[in-house]
Amino acid sequence: MRLKPGTAWRDAYERCCSAAPEAFHDDRVLNHWGGIWHRDGRPVPGFSPLDGTAIAGLPRIDRAGAGRAVAGAVEEHRRWRHLPLAERKAMVSAAVESMAAHRDLLALLLVWEIGKPWKTACADVDRCLDGVRWYVAEIDRMVAGRMPLPGPVSNIASWNYPMSVLMHAMLVQALAGNAVIAKTPTDGGLCCLTLACALAVREGLPFTLVSGGGAELSPVLAGGRALGSVSFVGGRDAGAKVATSLADLGRRHVLEQEGLNCWGVWEYGDWELLTRQIRASFDYGKQRCTAYPRFVVQRSLFHEFLGAYLAAVESLRFGHPLAVADPDDPLPELDFGPLINASKAKELADQVDEAVARGGVPVHRASLDAGHFLPGQDISAYFAPTALLNPPRSSPLFHAEPFGPVDTIVLVDTEAELLAAMNASNGALVATLSCDEEETFHRLAPEVRAFKVGHNRPRSRGDREELFGGLGASWRGAFVGGELLVRASTVSSTGGPDGERLPGNFPHYTLLP
Repeated sequence: MRLKPGTAWRDAYERCCSAAPEAFHDDRVLNHWGGIWHRDGRPVPGFSPLDGTAIAGLPRIDRAGAGRAVAGAVEEHRRWRHLPLAERKAMVSAAVESMAAHRDLLALLLVWEIGKPWKTACADVDRCLDGVRWYVAEIDRMVAGRMPLPGPVSNIASWNYPMSVLMHAMLVQALAGNAVIAKTPTDGGLCCLTLACALAVREGLPFTLVSGGGAELSPVLAGGRALGSVSFVGGRDAGAKVATSLADLGRRHVLEQEGLNCWGVWEYGDWELLTRQIRASFDYGKQRCTAYPRFVVQRSLFHEFLGAYLAAVESLRFGHPLAVADPDDPLPELDFGPLINASKAKELADQVDEAVARGGVPVHRASLDAGHFLPGQDISAYFAPTALLNPPRSSPLFHAEPFGPVDTIVLVDTEAELLAAMNASNGALVATLSCDEEETFHRLAPEVRAFKVGHNRPRSRGDREELFGGLGASWRGAFVGGELLVRASTVSSTGGPDGERLPGNFPHYTLLP
């Protein structure tokens, strides 16, 4: 096995320096704020989860630097919000097409920086660009009777979807008339986002992109009073802190947080379909907010479910996404590559070991020996597919999403137990019920605490006009997708003195514009 020629990290980085020399230097990546690329911040070492290769590290700024960046975005916002919609559409479209011209490089950067297989990385880029093209075509009706926010939109997002979630949101927010701030995710995506940002800035878009620690920068990037809105994607602990800082300010916000998405199996019999669905659920190693790590299964069907499950997981392919046997071979078709880093792989291994020691039953535990790797490469960030039956309630695997290729299975005897088990995390983004009868689905689905519930099929975040949100503790703030993403980034031009109520999950307070 060897690296596919032309895919080495050095090749990718040199292509970045050639494509956007204003943002990439030989020794470091720059931050962008106030309309200028800045050689500021403190660079930290970076390493690829693929094989430990040294890659570009974050140029971390401090809180004072973040304050200067926000001030620069506020100045850009004052200009941009008054730009005619036709001009904004033309600039956003030009940025999208420029990114499309660099699509393969953006995808290769995702492979190296966050470990996505090639096909998955390409899909992340394509979903971003195709989605924004749809918004450009639909934006006129969406902003009718609306105007930009009074201040810029600040984005703090997780590392797993830099293009189809973060960059997509940034482009739509700018299209709606706002200057945009984004913090580079701490765990990955620096060069991909920097290249995309550089291409957008060349077309005149008011983008600010900075790097730094979330705990240090959040008071400025989430709590700053000059901001018009805050968009957060991440875990519940960090999300709760952001929500607390926003509660007193009444600012628009979108806080997408983790939840244990569950797949229930009740009075069901299409096991061949379920096998295909279970294998597909391991896309990107379940490092997705809409992954299904928990199966809640009717006890009398467990023997048939287990046969379907094992047939799926035993066919999974994982390993180094750029390793080929021959230089002319295409890149491998893998279900997933590494986890985001070695620390995450060790955390999952420790959680699995502890759960087994406390009574969880390992029904499947693959070996890394089955992986597709380069000779002698560092495999510390990889984790083989694992499934536990009846995880102990004391284990994090019982109540929280593992964010890796680890499934848990809970057996139940009644519909009440099924619903209780599926609602274990007080809210989720998606859920699925596999049951043969429509009547059974329609009776049970309303009791499942998830924003979307699929019948005999998985649900996803969705694209274009499809809405997205969460129930319970998995979400706080405005729902997004379709027209709601634009509504969350604009205000009514005819709103009354009490402000505009947006569709969303606002359990404790009313959102004001």
